[in-house]
Amino acid sequence: MIHPERLTARLDGDFVVFLIGMRINQPLKLHKWLPVAAAMPRMLKELKQQPERGLLHADLWFSRTILVLQYWRSMEQLLAYAKDKEAQHLPAWRAFNRAIGTDGSVGIWHETYAVSAGTYENIYVNMPPFGLGRAGSLQSVAEAHRSAAARLRATKAQG
Repeated sequence: MIHPERLTARLDGDFVVFLIGMRINQPLKLHKWLPVAAAMPRMLKELKQQPERGLLHADLWFSRTILVLQYWRSMEQLLAYAKDKEAQHLPAWRAFNRAIGTDGSVGIWHETYAVSAGTYENIYVNMPPFGLGRAGSLQSVAEAHRSAAARLRATKAQG
């Protein structure tokens, strides 16, 4: 549902933004990149079925570069999932290293950001719930908070 107004998202406490993805460097080598691309939906399904692991929300985009935007409750929970021998991540990581390693056919990457309460701002206009607005809660933007600087000051006051 599109919200035809200015909204901002809030999430109580600290949280983690995790960007992860892959790049298809050799598109004709389906046998290389397709198993890698298929691994992430399995992990996301597992995480959605086990909310206690700490994943708050994830959005996925598929193109030559696949991108997954994730919000986690804590860095500890994200790292625990990455190392959990019973979870989907380690088998997928081992399979990538066996099948691809550094052969150049498929690139993978991630970036992790720890966000402290009161150190972020956002705006959504004419958008469905998205990103932090799906991980947290959406609120109308008050007239006094129409600028990025004002929204940042408001989150600092709440943090």
